Amino acid sequence: MFFARKQTELIAPEQALPGRTERWFHLADRHLVLGTPLVTDEAPEGMEVAVFGLGCFWGAEEVYWQLPGVWSTSVGYAGGTTPNPSYEEVCSGATNHTEAVRVVFDPSVVSYADLVKRFFEVHDPTQGMRQGNDVGTQYRSAIYWTTPEQEQVARELTEVYAAELRRRGLGEITTEIREVPTYYYAEDAHQQYLAKNPHGYRCHANTGVKFPQTA
Repeated sequence: MFFARKQTELIAPEQALPGRTERWFHLADRHLVLGTPLVTDEAPEGMEVAVFGLGCFWGAEEVYWQLPGVWSTSVGYAGGTTPNPSYEEVCSGATNHTEAVRVVFDPSVVSYADLVKRFFEVHDPTQGMRQGNDVGTQYRSAIYWTTPEQEQVARELTEVYAAELRRRGLGEITTEIREVPTYYYAEDAHQQYLAKNPHGYRCHANTGVKFPQTA
């Protein structure tokens, strides 16, 4: 009972696992699908970065690498306390991180607004600390903005989608929206997981509601 409760509640920062001072594993140089650099701490000139949490990051990353205008993607951990956590530590609920996907995109091809709309359509932002059968704080819905302009777009579109869900009698949005925290890359086995394992697990719990047309 205690363990189950902890899995659906963020813990106090002082209770989080201590983590590590640096990444301890090797990452591939190139994105397995897109052929671009995998580690993109410095995005190329003209590119923007978006970070989202929308449940299991395996399926989330696949959604975004398929979009025209997306230059590179990676999966990692964000929004928590523990530095350089492992996958197992994040899944324990003792780091406060959510499973996240980092998207480097060309705004002249795909807008940040389009990425946010896709975010809302492919997961269920009303479920709190879960997505479908995936239960835990690491599965919470999150938008981590990297610029004030992104924040404005994210908040405005969240209100639009929230109104549509209310109109249909569905739940309230629980998406966490805040400035992008430190992003820690996940272990190499998780990067482009569904390209490596085409029949692997995909969790796409969603409301079934398309994003309404906006002016």
